[in-house]
Amino acid sequence: MRECHGIPGEFTLEGRKGWCLVSSEKHTDVQKRPQAGFSRRGFIRGVGLGGGAVGATIFQSTAEAAPPAPAALGPGEVAITLSINGKEHKLNVEPRLTLLDALRERLNYTGAKKVCDRGTCGACTVLLDGKAVYACSILAIDAQGRNIQTVEGLSQGSELHPVMRAFVNNDAQQCGYCTPGFVVAVKAFLDENPKPTYEQVKDGLGGNLCRCGTYVGIRKAVLEAAQARR
Repeated sequence: MRECHGIPGEFTLEGRKGWCLVSSEKHTDVQKRPQAGFSRRGFIRGVGLGGGAVGATIFQSTAEAAPPAPAALGPGEVAITLSINGKEHKLNVEPRLTLLDALRERLNYTGAKKVCDRGTCGACTVLLDGKAVYACSILAIDAQGRNIQTVEGLSQGSELHPVMRAFVNNDAQQCGYCTPGFVVAVKAFLDENPKPTYEQVKDGLGGNLCRCGTYVGIRKAVLEAAQARR
């Protein structure tokens, strides 16, 4: 008797003639192949178990080596010390208070202006360890142990800083809101670039905005201050 497995062919069943999809002989004498000692399923299972053991060891080592989390501060006020223009100031502030608000509202350093309060205009620029930063974007507690310099700390008594004098000479201010931030930013810029070109001045002060549009006077003031500092 024949079995059907997939190729058209004739077959006879109880005297009827029809079609089948395979005609082949059934073989019963095929010997079973012996199973090999190595199989893909066994290999994958072994890799999975080994990888899991290695991963668990790594995570355990990392967890053991992790330092303890620092103690949380707040939400109430905490005691901090700020070094501003060479003087130390002790005060209690909430951890969320920005350096700008601490300067203006708690310590009466009002040179840095609160204009955008979003870290985009540069009116609140101060020096933090000699680098120009936005005071509205730094927490007061994070400024501890750093040397903070505001526009009030640039002049020596009645003697104006060369940048300040150059701003006056070139009429580099109008409403004045941006002027303190520009003066501080220019001081930091000239500390790193003592002999800038006009194009370098334009790029170097790109983080400060003047809504009155006195950019030409400001850039001329920077070049004059650079000459005076040599």
